[in-house]
Amino acid sequence: QLQLVESGGGLVQPGGSLRLSCAASGFRLDRYTIGWFRQAPGKEREGVSCISRSGDGSNYAYSVKGRFTISRDNAKNTAYLQMNSLKPEDTAVYYCAAVEWADCTVVINTPRPSDYDYWGQGTQVTVSS
Repeated sequence: QLQLVESGGGLVQPGGSLRLSCAASGFRLDRYTIGWFRQAPGKEREGVSCISRSGDGSNYAYSVKGRFTISRDNAKNTAYLQMNSLKPEDTAVYYCAAVEWADCTVVINTPRPSDYDYWGQGTQVTVSS
């Protein structure tokens, strides 16, 4: 089955850390630009971070810059989002997505699932004391 599966979400206190994983099955992730997105209740979906196919280029939303780090291990067919210094406003469902035709300058500003070759089912991140 061709799919992306996110994991690693959960409940964490403000200031804490989580690492999300995005594992691809049935296809090679190294052909795709990877984006992370999130959607909080009552808010629009937004781009969080993006990483290029080779991993040598990335970008971040201003709200997470300096706190989140995106990475990928193509040998493991997996991408990651390390989230540090978490804040209550980071609470959301986090999604990863893969696209072959676009680079990160497009992906970070394109949070619509229909634009992607693969879109994961999401993982809940809750930051609360």
